[in-house]
Amino acid sequence: MTTIDHSLSVPSPRSITEPALAGKTETMVLNMGPHHPSTHGVLRLVVELDGETVVNVAPDMGYLHTGIEKNMEFKTYQQALVMTDRTDYLAPLSNNLSYVLAVESLLQCEIPERAQTARVLLVELQRISSHLVWLGTHALDLAAMSVFLYGFREREQILDIFEMVSGARMMTSYFRVGGLAYDLPEGFFPAVKALVDVMPSRIDEYESLLTNNLIWKERTMGIGAIDSAAALQYGLTGPGLRATGVAWDLRKAMPYSGYENYTFSIPTATNGDIYDRYLVRMAEMRESVKIVAQAYTRLKDMGAGPWQTSDRKIAPPPKIEITQSMESLIHHFKLWTEGFKPPRGDAMVAIESPRGELATYIVSDGSPKPYRVHMRAPSFINLQALPHMAKGQLMADLVALIASLDPVLGEVDR
Repeated sequence: MTTIDHSLSVPSPRSITEPALAGKTETMVLNMGPHHPSTHGVLRLVVELDGETVVNVAPDMGYLHTGIEKNMEFKTYQQALVMTDRTDYLAPLSNNLSYVLAVESLLQCEIPERAQTARVLLVELQRISSHLVWLGTHALDLAAMSVFLYGFREREQILDIFEMVSGARMMTSYFRVGGLAYDLPEGFFPAVKALVDVMPSRIDEYESLLTNNLIWKERTMGIGAIDSAAALQYGLTGPGLRATGVAWDLRKAMPYSGYENYTFSIPTATNGDIYDRYLVRMAEMRESVKIVAQAYTRLKDMGAGPWQTSDRKIAPPPKIEITQSMESLIHHFKLWTEGFKPPRGDAMVAIESPRGELATYIVSDGSPKPYRVHMRAPSFINLQALPHMAKGQLMADLVALIASLDPVLGEVDR
């Protein structure tokens, strides 16, 4: 466990210090959003103000509701996969992984080691990519333009890798039930190595612009703080929880996809303010680079191998088998016309997404379509803590506070 401690003097949360005027005073209710750049999507906040100080905040959600979970229940399991990309659209591979792990749990399906390792490598690249969007937009909200441009420079490298393996830069749908959609292509390993080699120095560059920047500290230190007890009470997970000192990360606490075989630390901090949430995410990117480097070495060492399950009732047979075996041709036909049929039952698998604990719950009635799909979306849960963090802060600090939670409204509303 890595603990981040900024021992510098932390300014106390700003609030009105003047005595109340004699007689009756009134607060003002202000709409922030839903069409506001600093709410990071179509989020509406009903803000009660006493002057410029926040008295209360009520998040109003649902403006991006697309009925994704219900729509998934009208599609086969493989068809429903493509909708997971569109919930947290900044971490689609993480959503893919949670979903396929839940379906594979229903099927009791064995996944080849090559596919498991590739999944870990790619979701850690996805974590870095997501954190780079958070970093750039968070800095932009506080008028730091350069970091936005630098962060998106490295994100382009990562999206190029996603495009190489899946054909798409964002909505990849690359993880499939039983393994991967395709084997890793030629050119994948040089592209990953180039990113691993350059990324540590680039993170140093981001930190040189912000970590000891006096304006950045003034806008983030001591602002929007929450302690570990309150964070747990509100169900906060991810960097927001770890910034309070709680070292809870599902990759360590409840390992999946072979994470128990990788060496990495869980960054934590102590003050639970905006600055600590920033420090934790910066440290997380460094740890993700370490995991990517380890997965890269594992894939190189194991060489070519199967990237899908050998169960032909779950994953389609390769074309060479179809030309030689009538049974394989039948499996192929049945999979693409009907889909596979998991046994009756239910399964829920949680993973550590860039925003926190992401879980997919699936109920099977034995048909080719899920009877029920529900997602435990960390962005939705984390927003519960926003009113607690915002009380007593300035209205200008609310902008930084929203960014520090890193919500994605597609995941909130679904």
